[in-house]
Amino acid sequence: MERIKVALEDRGYDIIICSGCIKDTGRHLKDIGLKDKICIVTNSKINKLYGRKITESLKKAGFLPLTILIPDGERYKTLKTVSDIYDKLISYKIERNSSLIALGGGVIGDITGFAAATFLRGIPYVQAPTTLLAQVDSSVGGKTGVDHKKGKNLIGAFYQPRLVVIDIATLQSLPKREFLAGMGEIVKYGVIADEGFLNYLEENLSGILSLKKDKLLHIIKRSCEIKARIVEEDEREATGKRAILNFGHTFGHAIETITGYKKYKHGEAVAIGMVMAAKLAFQMNMCDVHVYLRIKRLLNRIGLQTEIQKLDSKEVLKIMQLDKKVSEGRIKFILPKRIGEVITSSDWNIEDFKKVIKNM
Repeated sequence: MERIKVALEDRGYDIIICSGCIKDTGRHLKDIGLKDKICIVTNSKINKLYGRKITESLKKAGFLPLTILIPDGERYKTLKTVSDIYDKLISYKIERNSSLIALGGGVIGDITGFAAATFLRGIPYVQAPTTLLAQVDSSVGGKTGVDHKKGKNLIGAFYQPRLVVIDIATLQSLPKREFLAGMGEIVKYGVIADEGFLNYLEENLSGILSLKKDKLLHIIKRSCEIKARIVEEDEREATGKRAILNFGHTFGHAIETITGYKKYKHGEAVAIGMVMAAKLAFQMNMCDVHVYLRIKRLLNRIGLQTEIQKLDSKEVLKIMQLDKKVSEGRIKFILPKRIGEVITSSDWNIEDFKKVIKNM
C-alpha cells in the first residue's frame, strides 16, 4: 500500500493507493474519525461491481451505509442531479456528522463533492475513484462542480475530501476506452512537471497498457504526487501555479461543449487539447517542434485521437470566453516551453489560433 499526504493545514488528507483495498474502506474511514450514516453515491453499473463490497466493509466498521444511485454519463452532471441527491439526503435524515462516498468516475466524484460542499453548508466526503482518470485527476485537489449548457464545470466549489482510496484492482473491470482516456491525463503530468516521468511512460507503455500491477502503481502514485504538490502550493488557483494542471483543458473543454458531452470522454478531449496547445506554442515559437511531435506521438501510441475535423474557430472562441481561466477578457492558455515545463500565457494572436483550429 502506498500513502501520499496532501498537506493543506486543517484540510489535509491522505491518498491511499493499493490493490484490492476497497474491502477495507470502512476501516480507513473509521481511522479518520468518521461515524454514523454514510451515503454511497454511485451509478447502477458501479454499484453492481463494488456496492456490496464497500457496504459490507462499512457495516463491519460500525457504520450505517446507505446508497444513492444517479444516472451514468457527463450529460447528467447537472444541478438537477445534485437536487435529486439533496432529496435523498433529506429523506435519509442526513446530519452534519454524516458523510458521503463518491464511488465511481470523475462525474460521480465532482457531483458528490459539490453535494457535500453545499448540503447543510458542508458535510465530509470521501473519494473512492474507480476509473483511471478519476484516480489520477478529479479525485485529488478538491475541485467539485457541475456543468452548465453554456460550458463545462461553470458551477462548483473548492472542497477537499477527507480521504482518497484508490484501488487499482478496479481498473481490471474498466472498459478499454475509459482506461485510455485516463492515460491522457497521465501524459499531462509528464509534460507539465516531469520529463523523467514522460520517459517512463514511453519506455514502459506496453506493460502499462497490459495493466501490469507494478506499472499501474507507479504511474498512479507519481501522477498523484505531482498533483498533490501543485495543489499544496496553490489550492484555489490564487497564484496561478495550479493553473498548469489545466494543460490541454481549455481546448478540451471547448471540444466537449461543442459536441454536447456525448462524443468524447474527458480524457480524450484533453488529449486533443494538449496537441492543440502544443501546436499553438510551436507556432508562437515558444517551443521546439519536437515538443509538439513528442506529445502527439505518445498519445497516438496509447491509442488516443489527436486530431479533430470541422471545428469553427469563432464557435470555439465563443465557448472559451466562458472558460474559468479567462481574465480581463483574455483567454489564458497553458503552453509548453519544453517537456517538463509549461507557462500560462494570454499573449497569443488570433491568426495563430485560427491556424491551429484549421489544420487539426
